[in-house]
Amino acid sequence: MTGHSMTDVCAAAMPLAASAVPPRPEAPAGLEPGPNEALSMVVAAEGVQIYECRARTGVAAEPEWAFVAPEAELFDARGRSIGRHVAGPHWQAGDGSRIEGMVKARAEAPVAGAIPWLLLTTRNVGPKGSLSQVTSIRRVNTVGGSAPAGACNRSTTGTSIRIPCTAD
Repeated sequence: MTGHSMTDVCAAAMPLAASAVPPRPEAPAGLEPGPNEALSMVVAAEGVQIYECRARTGVAAEPEWAFVAPEAELFDARGRSIGRHVAGPHWQAGDGSRIEGMVKARAEAPVAGAIPWLLLTTRNVGPKGSLSQVTSIRRVNTVGGSAPAGACNRSTTGTSIRIPCTAD
């Protein structure tokens, strides 16, 4: 059976007819889905990356920003909301189908301050629907979302911050 891949823009997906599938977005070597996978949808995502100022191990270690979770709305090509991307990481479509991802490969984003580009393998963790046959997700064209450079110290430990981001 042929698997399906999805390009994730920090959230947004749209099932496309075979004749309407857009060309696969450019990505660096190592972020290509498997040869037995076919592009099933391209999505756009708008949301945030959530970080928390946390103490590090070691008595004298200064706290640092730790990634907590993504929160993003997924949109189709017409700009309609079709699902969400949340902690796990999970992607859930409006039809209830849900997948969970695990990072397989990563590449630094070519834009400063952008979260890395990723290739994730997925597994179905919900009912049958638009996402249930997706076997991989590639996050590319990221903008924003990186942890802040400063403002995490002993007096701000425990505070969280939401950094806006978009992706394909």
